[in-house]
Amino acid sequence: MIELAEARRRLLAACPVLEPARLHVDDAAGCVLAADVTAATAVPPFDNSSVDGFAVRAADVRGATPDRPVELAVLGSVLAGSVADAPVTPGTTWKVMTGAPLPAGADAVVMVEDSSAEQGDPRSLPGDRVRLFAAPRPGTGVRLAGSDVTDGALVLAAGTVLRPAHLGVLASVGVRQVPVYPRPRVGVLVTGDELASAGQPLEPGQIYESNRAMLMALVRRVGCEPVDLGIARDDRVALRSRLAGAVAECDVVLTCGGVSMGDADPVKAVLADLGRLNWLQVAIRPAKPFAFGVLDGPTLLMGLPGNPVSSLVSFELLAAPALRHLAGQREPFARPIKAILDADLPPARDDGRTGYLRVMAEFGPDGRLHARPVDRQDSHQLSASAAANGLAEVPPGASPRSGEELPVLLLS
Repeated sequence: MIELAEARRRLLAACPVLEPARLHVDDAAGCVLAADVTAATAVPPFDNSSVDGFAVRAADVRGATPDRPVELAVLGSVLAGSVADAPVTPGTTWKVMTGAPLPAGADAVVMVEDSSAEQGDPRSLPGDRVRLFAAPRPGTGVRLAGSDVTDGALVLAAGTVLRPAHLGVLASVGVRQVPVYPRPRVGVLVTGDELASAGQPLEPGQIYESNRAMLMALVRRVGCEPVDLGIARDDRVALRSRLAGAVAECDVVLTCGGVSMGDADPVKAVLADLGRLNWLQVAIRPAKPFAFGVLDGPTLLMGLPGNPVSSLVSFELLAAPALRHLAGQREPFARPIKAILDADLPPARDDGRTGYLRVMAEFGPDGRLHARPVDRQDSHQLSASAAANGLAEVPPGASPRSGEELPVLLLS
């Protein structure tokens, strides 16, 4: 057996980051930026009003109060997307809407709530007069050019995982396409004569296949594009054909089943024919068997065990970090959080394997993370995983008691 850290090291060393590509900003959510992005324009590109009101020279309304308003002549209205055709001069003002460019000569904006139009025309046509009840300082009600982003500034650094707000920032500086590491296309193939698809009648000795739907969702959750490769029977010709087809359309193939020590399983033989594979026994429970390597061409393969919980744990601890690494993420490993046990855990076997028990973790009134094990921890009991949101890391031979702390890897 090898330790999990060593298995991860070998796996990531075999997973080169995908070549960058340019994607439209609308399609780049969740991708990792492959190069720095600088602003080709300031944001905002001009001084503009942050409120609906009246653009003034602050000196003209000095001392204005509700009891002693200042009256100014209104030159007209400026809407967002238009510009004033004359400057503000002593004794004059422009009515401005939020986002409208600040007219030349103005240095402040009085909110419309602090005004009263003499003629009552809401459009503030030329010839109107307005009474202003507030005395703003210069800069009040004004968004200065470049106050969000300056021209030429670094907007986003390479390595940034693009979230919705990042895409908005890119759009605000006029970026249409960005250099990113593309989302890996990950084929999911489950194997076994005993498997039947949902909706089909079960033949004697068969069970309904459950890993594929789970793994497709997990692949999507880590930011990759899942490709459904279906169920392959335990037949060498069929397996070879299915895998050969996957090479043409996938960056990675995840197989589920056929990586343990069973004699009858043809998966090992077919994979050995198609590529260079490493067969590992990792010192974890569940999910000890794991395979990885390269099929013909550049397609990577990761082989997960067939037991549902083992497949889930193997994905979280090994496949997920590898996929994040392929997608350009600089910190591909999820970090465990210390949690306080609210119940005793069963004693772990002292066999050199670290256990990963499914737990429900949540923050308590004390502001700390608490964890409680779910019932039924066997590797075939997937239903218990629906009640869990974390994996508690239990050292070999440990007997964790209520009140103790353990690292917990959160799954959501």
